[in-house]
Order: sequence, then C-alpha cells, then structure tokens
Amino acid sequence: MATATMRRSDRRISPVFLGIVAVTAVAGWATWTGYAEQPGFAVFLFVTAAWIVSLCLHEYAHARTALHSGDISIEAKGYLTLNPLKYTHALLSIVLPVLFVMMGGIGLPGGAVFIERGRIQGRWRHSLISAAGPLTNVLFAVVCTAPFWLDSLDGVPVVFRYALAFLALLQVTAAILNFLPVPGLDGYGVIEPWLSHRIRRQVEPFAPFGLLAVFAVLWIPEVNVVFFDAVHALLRGLGIDEFQSYCGQSLYRFWTDTNPICSVNA
Repeated sequence: MATATMRRSDRRISPVFLGIVAVTAVAGWATWTGYAEQPGFAVFLFVTAAWIVSLCLHEYAHARTALHSGDISIEAKGYLTLNPLKYTHALLSIVLPVLFVMMGGIGLPGGAVFIERGRIQGRWRHSLISAAGPLTNVLFAVVCTAPFWLDSLDGVPVVFRYALAFLALLQVTAAILNFLPVPGLDGYGVIEPWLSHRIRRQVEPFAPFGLLAVFAVLWIPEVNVVFFDAVHALLRGLGIDEFQSYCGQSLYRFWTDTNPICSVNA
C-alpha cells in the first residue's frame, strides 16, 4: 500500500505547476480582453508563465522518455510531477531562461533532469531522450503559431496576437539552440551515443561550458544577424512576420517605452 501511494504521489501533477498554468490562463484572459490597465504587464505575465510551462514540459519530455527507456529512478526524483522545484538545476532551467527572456528576448535552453544513463540500453533510446525536450519546444511553437498559419486571426485581439508571436519566437529560438550539436546541449546528446568512446572522453570536459560558448558566439554581431534571420525565416513560414514578434517583445518589456508603431489599437 505504501509503495502504491508513493507511486501515485510521484506521478501526480504538482500544485506548483497547476498554479503556473492558472497564472497563464488568467494573464491570457486579461491580455485577450484588455482587462488589465497596462496591456504590457498582462503580456509580461502571460508570456512569462507560458514560457515556464513550456520549460516544465521540456524537462517532463526528457524524463518521461527516459522512464519508458529503462530509467525507473525518474519517478522517485519527482520529475513526472512537472514541479520545477524538483529539477536538479532550477537556476539553469527556470531562473536564467526567464531572465534571458526579460533581457534579450531569446529562448535559453535549460538543463535540469538527471538521468541515469547506465540503466538505458540502446543508442536510439539515448538519442530519443535528448531529442524529446527540444521537440516539445517545436510542438509548442506549432501550437502558438496555429492561428497564424491556419489564417484564423479574425476576432483575435491585436495584443494577444503580438503576445503569441513573441512566445512563438522564444520557442523557435529554444528549439534551434537546443538542437545545436554542442556539448552540454540536447543536440549533442542526440549524436553522442553514436560517437566513439575516445571522442566522448575528449569532449566531456567542455560540456559545462557549451552553452556559454554558444552565447559568446551569438554576441558576435554578424553571427547574431544570421541566427535571427534564420529564426524569422522560420516564423514567416509559420505565418508570423517580424513586426508581430517585435511588437510582442516591445509590449512584454513594459518597463521600457513601448514603440509607438506597436499601437494596441492597430
């Protein structure tokens, strides 16, 4: 009986996650209806909460895939509860990604769930575990952009449209960065099982610095332009132009002066 109770609690959705979902819903409603006195603040709450939800789902995808691949320790660690406080590196997986959104409007990949790889057999399973997280960001981006590429924007308020466009930009940047074959990122985790033991040993010391290296490279203006050109090209393919995502970010950063071209009365 105790074991059964433990298993139920290890899989039960955390009230913390449900609270974040509730904030997303309420802020989304305020953004849609214009109920908030400051639309920018409503957009900020909606996008931030939705971004945290996507981060939780990203890590859940890793954990759930690992569980079905053989790592039964996942349940006891609380990863299936969607509680961000259970993550191994809450700072890297929640706090820093939110700060980067606030500062620069880019989806920072996180790294949180500890998977006991020795329990998992088969290179394809290891690759799938690593791919599951960024694939969640891809799915989230598809959902956010659905009203645009389905041409179903009639009746969708402009502010909510901008908020969705900015949220989609975050998901696309997170997916692209996560899929880079750089040590420490999920993209490297996808190809790592197929590398020789010698190469893996040589690369392993650089894993903790992989993400820092990526952002250092993105700091180079020429690289930054190429990266965001690729991001906006993907968004255009999904029906979102650069103006919409820019205005979403402008409204999100409500503590700065919103660009007048992003009039909510447009």
